[in-house]
Amino acid sequence: MRTLPIHVLATALAAAVLPAQVPAPAASPEKSPAPRAEQQPQQQPQFEVWYPRRPRTEQDYQVAHWGPRGLPSPGYAFRAAKVLPITAEPILDGVVLTRNGLIEAVGSSKDVAVPAGYEVVDCGDAFLVPGIVEMHCHIASESFDLNDTVHPTNPELRTLDLIGMEHDQIRTARAGGIGTVLYIPGSGSNMGGFGTLLKTWARTPEQAVVRFPGSLKIAQAGNPERGSGDLGTDMMGMSENLRLTLLDGKRYWEQHEAWQAGKGEKPKHDPTLELLRGLFRHEYPVSVHTQIYQVVLNTLQQLRLELGLWTVIVHGTFDGYRLSQDMHEAGVPIVGGPRQYYFNPRTGAFEGLLGNWSRGGKHGWRDPVHGLGVEGVAINTDSPVVAQEQLTLQAAMAVRLGLPQQWALRGLTINPARFGGIDHRVGSLEVGKDADLGIWSGDPIDQRSHVRTMVIGGHICYRRDDKRPVW
Repeated sequence: MRTLPIHVLATALAAAVLPAQVPAPAASPEKSPAPRAEQQPQQQPQFEVWYPRRPRTEQDYQVAHWGPRGLPSPGYAFRAAKVLPITAEPILDGVVLTRNGLIEAVGSSKDVAVPAGYEVVDCGDAFLVPGIVEMHCHIASESFDLNDTVHPTNPELRTLDLIGMEHDQIRTARAGGIGTVLYIPGSGSNMGGFGTLLKTWARTPEQAVVRFPGSLKIAQAGNPERGSGDLGTDMMGMSENLRLTLLDGKRYWEQHEAWQAGKGEKPKHDPTLELLRGLFRHEYPVSVHTQIYQVVLNTLQQLRLELGLWTVIVHGTFDGYRLSQDMHEAGVPIVGGPRQYYFNPRTGAFEGLLGNWSRGGKHGWRDPVHGLGVEGVAINTDSPVVAQEQLTLQAAMAVRLGLPQQWALRGLTINPARFGGIDHRVGSLEVGKDADLGIWSGDPIDQRSHVRTMVIGGHICYRRDDKRPVW
């Protein structure tokens, strides 16, 4: 007997918990479409990340703090044969003006006047794109993973104090076009601690920070199982540990909200729970190491629907894509990888995971389901599991296995920036955003291409030496 799709089973729960925020599933076609591309449902709705309590401006954040912007940098006019803003049409023979860490103008060379005193950097036949954004990184420290397992849940741990900007792997990341990373703890415990969003180049670690916390790292399964026999050795124990810790954080948040509304006393400051308060304020997401249909389903049900957290799935491998419509309805994006394929034992075929997540299809169900679309997927390496500079290779693999090529660069730039809540700073070439630019020899999705020059915060921090390339 086949299990019914979760979009049938979970609709009542979603409506009961958050009726105004989780729409009902779209009606399925009367007839099942033909295989492959024809399986995609018609009129797929646009995907939107679910974070209704997210503060409107950086000044409205109470728990998270934002790194500096607008730090001094020279005035440059970068001119390239093809400028890809991501959120606007490509510009042939384009110019990007930068100064003091920010983008001042983006446009055609005939329309953008270069101010006096700006250095013109002629990039020739290059592609000029935003700095790439990675949502699953463990290399922003010489010690690499923070993987302590003091307890099954460790909300008191953080990566902020470990940041190092000048070791080999972070330098190579810059050479691969990576401008911003979410540096998170490992998956040795169910709750590894809080990660940091930061640039891959800055003069100091403090200047590198984009936002702390960047996310709370949670691992639902697939590594944190504990073999010592204590609570948390199986799915039931792990889920209960997570729930109890997060419920403590939720009560702490609710007490603060009541106090700020004049309905109670100010709660005693608890350093263990303070960052969890920001989590429930939707100042930052949970980034969840989760894969396989059953575990991804547990993530959806427990973290998003029951506890109401801004949830971002990292990995999402194996057959988790069968929940694509449910994630669409719940506003949960997928940052897929590092493995971009799945051997389906039912069909005996290799399938592209991000293609399945994004495009939808029957996925083994009776009726087709919606995918997450162009707005709902991004790509990760889980570096150093896959080298950080090979993020574009993961994108190329995803395209080879079914992700539409025109979607792939969004999955490296504006989409992960949106999923992390930093799209007002990075992810596209727009006036007022950070001056993070990758100057490539060709299309970044083409693996024959390489980075010629990398600019972060308006500073040229890498130039390729063809006689001694970094990689």
